[in-house]
Amino acid sequence: MTLALFVGVLVAGGVYLVLQRGMVRITFGFVLLGHAANLVLLSAGVAARREAPLVQLTDLADAADALPQAFALTAIVIAFSITIYMLTLAGSGSGDDDTDDPALPVKPSPPPQEETVDRTEAPEDKREIQQGGVPSAAPRGEGMQTGDVHGEGNP
Repeated sequence: MTLALFVGVLVAGGVYLVLQRGMVRITFGFVLLGHAANLVLLSAGVAARREAPLVQLTDLADAADALPQAFALTAIVIAFSITIYMLTLAGSGSGDDDTDDPALPVKPSPPPQEETVDRTEAPEDKREIQQGGVPSAAPRGEGMQTGDVHGEGNP
């Protein structure tokens, strides 16, 4: 019962810290969650009521299961490497993980610039589009001809 309460406290503290804004607090939250997971793994081995899992020293019927202990050892190594990686990220960061700092000055945004659009169209362009022609970006008379599509009209 005590172990279950202790695991619950570790999980609650870990979740609280993971939900914080600072990267170091998030890292410590993952550390607490890793410790809670290790305690759950070790409690699955029922080592408290059995002998040590050493084949040479104890009877196999009385020995504790060694697999949860191996899982916990692996989880410790993985949690340690993730902790080092996250602390490295926290140390090499630019310190902008806290966006609610009132001491930071707020840069005013530049005023929006108005775009000027010339909406006048020449009447001949409208007529050309209505007749099925496609206006080109080239000056008059220098656009592609129908023979240019396959390279026949090129000089």
